[in-house]
Amino acid sequence: MPRYHHGDLRAALVQEASAAVDTGGPEAVSLRDLAKQLGVSTAAPYRHFADRRALLSEVAERGFVQLTHDYQRVAAEHADPVVAQRETARLYLGLAFRKPGLFRLMFASDLLGPGATPGLLKAAGDSWSALSASVRRMDPEADPATITRRTITGWSTLHGFIALVQGGRLKGFMTEPLTEAELVEAILDKTLSGD
Repeated sequence: MPRYHHGDLRAALVQEASAAVDTGGPEAVSLRDLAKQLGVSTAAPYRHFADRRALLSEVAERGFVQLTHDYQRVAAEHADPVVAQRETARLYLGLAFRKPGLFRLMFASDLLGPGATPGLLKAAGDSWSALSASVRRMDPEADPATITRRTITGWSTLHGFIALVQGGRLKGFMTEPLTEAELVEAILDKTLSGD
């Protein structure tokens, strides 16, 4: 039964594409299938999105906007910059493990490459700035190059850990005697270690 009746088809397409990304990853999104689900003609989605890439860019943009909001919320909730940074890193891990399809769309697709939409570039840039601001709070006197280096190395540590876990590359013999929780805490500690 179609879920779209009348109103904002653009919003309905983004909502359904987001759900498809959550359940099957970016490759699960098809404009033809979405049109069928929503009970509209196969041409109707093209009135709102030039192609599948444009729709996926909108989904990714909204993901980055939400991530930025979450980063800023954590900063506001935690006066201690070390605690705030740890929770910021935990948010990033949470996104990757709770919404792996959206995470791949945001961080492993080519949407931010040539031809990226201005909205997506801005949203991703804002997210990076919020992450960098979290690092800067731990050492406000550090020069910009140091903050950039620390942000990239911390992010790389998180991203590498996520890739290892999601790729099934971390085996029990590698992580013993650490529990899963202890391993996550070790990764979070590394993101705080600075240089």
